[in-house]
Amino acid sequence: MIAADSPDRRGIGAKLLSIDRHGTIRHWMRSALAELVSAGDLVIANDAATLPASLFGNHVRGQRPIEVRLASRPSLDVTEVSDFVALVFGEGDFRTRTEDRGQPPALAPGDRLVLGPLQATIVRLLNHPRLVFLRFDGSAREIWEGLARHGRPVQYSHVPLPLALWDTWTPIAGPPVAFEPPSAGFALSWDMLASLAARGIQFATITHAAGLSSTGDLTLDARLPFDEPYRIPMPTAQAILQTRAQYGRIIAIGTTVVRALEHAASVDGSIAAGEGLATNKISRSTRLRAVDAVLTGTHERGTSHYELLRAFVPSESLVRMDLELDTHDYQTHEYGDSILVERAARSFAMRPGRHNRPAGDGRQPER
Repeated sequence: MIAADSPDRRGIGAKLLSIDRHGTIRHWMRSALAELVSAGDLVIANDAATLPASLFGNHVRGQRPIEVRLASRPSLDVTEVSDFVALVFGEGDFRTRTEDRGQPPALAPGDRLVLGPLQATIVRLLNHPRLVFLRFDGSAREIWEGLARHGRPVQYSHVPLPLALWDTWTPIAGPPVAFEPPSAGFALSWDMLASLAARGIQFATITHAAGLSSTGDLTLDARLPFDEPYRIPMPTAQAILQTRAQYGRIIAIGTTVVRALEHAASVDGSIAAGEGLATNKISRSTRLRAVDAVLTGTHERGTSHYELLRAFVPSESLVRMDLELDTHDYQTHEYGDSILVERAARSFAMRPGRHNRPAGDGRQPER
């Protein structure tokens, strides 16, 4: 696959690979997404807007420049924004690969950080020399103003030019709680949502604080995703209940939606409205209870996003998918192309009647 190096990639010409419940792989233009979903299905997206979560400043005791990347916080409450889990890097910026970034000065509890107009204290280290729990000084308003004035989007070296904050917002972005964009939502547009509605397909949202996709350290990457708060609105919970009662599919736009819904799902797959903290990791061993298909970006093998797909389809399907993505020059990373993966047929055993229903309208794929 080719790294997508511009946020413009999410527009016209984006590709979509689909894997249906029988393991059949097809290629489409991403604009055909609405035609691959059936009347009665429910499409759910993450409406989180992305924070300017990269902050440059200085480590006071060491008198050295640092970059702090905010990575997680315990709730979505906009009045409680003092406490964050964060990564601390040494000198440099996004133009250097995250894997090659220098270490910060030795960090210790009580260390003070000056980050533009913001000041923070390291409360404790989190079992790694650059993963910390920090607390900002000041009121919620002062912290929000400091982030808005001084922060920048978290960015990686495959995009060579600095991103503006709005480059990281999906078309449905709302509450500013994500640390990186819930990038599967870049596939959506207002025309797409209108097409879904015209075909009798419901659309709903959740809010999930999407975290960092990479730390630059294999040990830390193995701990991803970190704990992430989410909110499921009452209308979304009711739409899920109605869709399941009518044997429609739940289509998640992005891995964050999968994680939130599966964390919230009870044994029978029912989901209540409310807030939660997703501590789960979706992988091969996960028994999916809520989500029938996921639209996501193309991800590298070994990442948490890729491993999540193993809950939907067997490894053999992913091997074939990787070959197709490479052969057809799909673009990867957050501004790249998309894949739509449906749960393998065996996974529908607990959903009576559901397995007899076709997906989409039989339209032939693009070649």
